[in-house]
Amino acid sequence: MADLKAKFEQAVADSKKLSEKPDNATLLKIYSLYKQATAGDVEGKRPGFTDIVGRAKWDAWNELKGKSANEAMLTYIDLIESLK
Repeated sequence: MADLKAKFEQAVADSKKLSEKPDNATLLKIYSLYKQATAGDVEGKRPGFTDIVGRAKWDAWNELKGKSANEAMLTYIDLIESLK
């Protein structure tokens, strides 16, 4: 578990140093996997239609509902590795 957490934290650091900025769909996936790994299932109301960015983030995170923190960390690590 500690090893997974260390790899996840390294992937988070690596995500900030990618040579190219990922497209918006990939950025949403990175965001939602990070939130699922660190905070668990999304809570609260879905943002209103005027908050387009907030709504997209909420929807992406909500799609991961039920995924364990460890699963989300592993998927996050794999995604960042594929973007290097």
